[in-house]
Amino acid sequence: MSHTYTVWKTAKLSKAFLEGVRGAIPLAVEQIDILLRIIRKAQPNLDNFLDLGCGDGILGRSILSQYPDARGVFLDISETMVKVAQESVDQSSGKISFILQDFSLKDWIQTLKNDAPFNVIVSGFSIHHQPDERKKELYQEIFDLLKPGGLFLNLEHISSTSPWGEQLFDELFVDSLYVYHKKLGNNLSREEVDQKYYNRPDKIANILAPVELQCDWLREIGYQNVDCFMKLFEIALFGGIKP
Repeated sequence: MSHTYTVWKTAKLSKAFLEGVRGAIPLAVEQIDILLRIIRKAQPNLDNFLDLGCGDGILGRSILSQYPDARGVFLDISETMVKVAQESVDQSSGKISFILQDFSLKDWIQTLKNDAPFNVIVSGFSIHHQPDERKKELYQEIFDLLKPGGLFLNLEHISSTSPWGEQLFDELFVDSLYVYHKKLGNNLSREEVDQKYYNRPDKIANILAPVELQCDWLREIGYQNVDCFMKLFEIALFGGIKP
């Protein structure tokens, strides 16, 4: 287990992310729109899905908005995140389940034996906390959990190809955070937001990899139609389909 990844088990950090960062992610609405567009094309009759590292459940909730009768599984390492997801997801269909699990452990898939295989597996800003070798293993494990024709989409924090690109992303994110906190009525100066951003406790848990490299890993595993469908500096939506 990555010792840095486990910082997300703390209620304080999870709460800080949900309240102070999640709503400030640039082009978040567009990211969800494109994700749903790809799902509709690949799985027009989606029956079930897994939201891996679900956080507050935003990706799974978005899928349910299009497929209200689908069976959904929401999995996360953080008890706080799982509780927030439970509170925000409509469970009236009786087909929704929540799993508190650490997918850095290789036996995590055993908790899904009654739910797999899946039409769609999505993950949002979660897998990048794993070392590269574990990322590759996870992509294989996800592949094995998919039905034939199943779709995997990863909305992810990826590495820039240069310090210049990293600076562009950091400046955009600080600007977004500043505007977001202003809307919330928090009277933080841009400099204060800047300091909080660069000194945030979760930064040590980031292990970023280039999107091109990760797409190559997916192709090597056997995913088809692999692509980076959207990219904004260090935010990328990429994935592929199991034949």
